[in-house]
Amino acid sequence: MVVLATKVTVHGKARERALDGLRSLVGNAIGDLDVEWEVGVRHDDFPTVSVEGADATVARNALREEWGEITDEFREGETYVGTLTSWDDEGFVLDAGREVRIPTAELGLGQGRPAQLVERFGLVQHLPMRFVYGGEDDSRLADAERDRLYDWTRGTGRVNVNNATRGEVRATVNRAGHAKDIVTVERLGLLEQSVVCREGTDPPGLLAAIGPHLTSELRCVISS
Repeated sequence: MVVLATKVTVHGKARERALDGLRSLVGNAIGDLDVEWEVGVRHDDFPTVSVEGADATVARNALREEWGEITDEFREGETYVGTLTSWDDEGFVLDAGREVRIPTAELGLGQGRPAQLVERFGLVQHLPMRFVYGGEDDSRLADAERDRLYDWTRGTGRVNVNNATRGEVRATVNRAGHAKDIVTVERLGLLEQSVVCREGTDPPGLLAAIGPHLTSELRCVISS
């Protein structure tokens, strides 16, 4: 079984839609392999994929590569994925199956308090983030994660969204009349998406247009 490093944080019909979408994504990733698989959800909202069959090892590795994996074992110096739970003046808190704190000094995202960095880089709750484990209170963001976030600020601008599927965000952008103003909707997690703006599109303006139609947390990334 693989525990995917993303969360199913919605409930009711929205939860069923999210799980249907996840089943489609898993099918796309491993459907051509000689395996039988089933999607479930743990008590802590992390989805699981049980895999059996001749190609089970290949399938599990493919899922780990695409989503990251929540594990019970941590080794110092190794890279893992956790979802952003909260932040305070002491740093970020990630959920990686257990709480992992990234001290402010180990974020590596420039000057500012964690709350300011959240705004600058458009971070939304439950965003999957890679970190290097260094013990209970001495982990750091992975270099690849820092690079990804800095790349966001060098681009054309973004609006990051949580608690919505990629299809829901696409439909909302279209309904708001802004389909021509975006490049794509990039999947960050199962329910965390990034609307990539075209050159000349104003991210705050796009947020204002789509925000009333989404029961989500939205944050802008402004090109620096």
